[in-house]
Amino acid sequence: MTDRALAVVRAGALTTVQDRGRPGHAHLGVPRSGALDGPAAALANRLAGNPPDAAALETTLDGCSLRPRSTVTVAVTGAPCPVTVDGRPAAWGAPVRVRAGSVLDVGAAVRGVRAYVAVSGGIAVEPVLGSRSTDLLSGLGPAPLTDGAVLPLGPPREGRARVDVAPQPAPPEELVLRVTPGPRDDWFTPDAVRLLTSRAYHVSPASNRIGLRTTGPALERARRDELPSEGMVLGAVQVPPDGTPVVFLADHPTTGGYPVIAVVHPVDLPAAAQARPGTPVRFVAVRRRRLSGG
Repeated sequence: MTDRALAVVRAGALTTVQDRGRPGHAHLGVPRSGALDGPAAALANRLAGNPPDAAALETTLDGCSLRPRSTVTVAVTGAPCPVTVDGRPAAWGAPVRVRAGSVLDVGAAVRGVRAYVAVSGGIAVEPVLGSRSTDLLSGLGPAPLTDGAVLPLGPPREGRARVDVAPQPAPPEELVLRVTPGPRDDWFTPDAVRLLTSRAYHVSPASNRIGLRTTGPALERARRDELPSEGMVLGAVQVPPDGTPVVFLADHPTTGGYPVIAVVHPVDLPAAAQARPGTPVRFVAVRRRRLSGG
């Protein structure tokens, strides 16, 4: 039994293994998956001395507890939360040395939704289609963590992390999503198109890794006929029959049969990972030329 492993003491509400995902397989019906807050996951890996594509843990709201079998460096980023080692306060957003047999506890998020826990060497579960990410929609990758599970770790890189601490954006008090119109905005009335970018929506409690669901004014369709299934991209704003927009996130389906009224710029999507239910959502229409500049 290797000592390069993590024992899961407390799995939390939903903790999954995530890396950069498995893009490029949509033609096979395989979602992209990967960390919802990519910059936070990459920063956690950097603080822990890992390459940016190493697999880390993504927690949801109430964190998790872990016991390493060997001494490791750990970094917690994303949603601000209390971090302790054997009950003693430890740093959030900075490298923490955890000795073999000690218990690292990542507590409930004070703000935001998802924390990222990177461990030196990375989570070394078996990759599927080039990624170690858990995909909740297709079931690919490792299952969500359960109490008592053991996760293998890769060999740590030599040398220390090149950064001791780094600034991180705060979880949004208002989620602002820049959108370009289409490809099916012509399936909606002109009033509905204006409504999307002029009224406030709110994050629904039904949101998950597949999509950020919203509550707010319904968008009226101009066409009532059936739309054949067509390809869906990350950030697509699909409108189901109830008329409220859904923003597709990392585990979104590769095809869908409801019209897409707009598409969110990918740079704005990490903030969606940290938007709690009830957070105001504002869709802002911008020209495609402005979006290309980031």
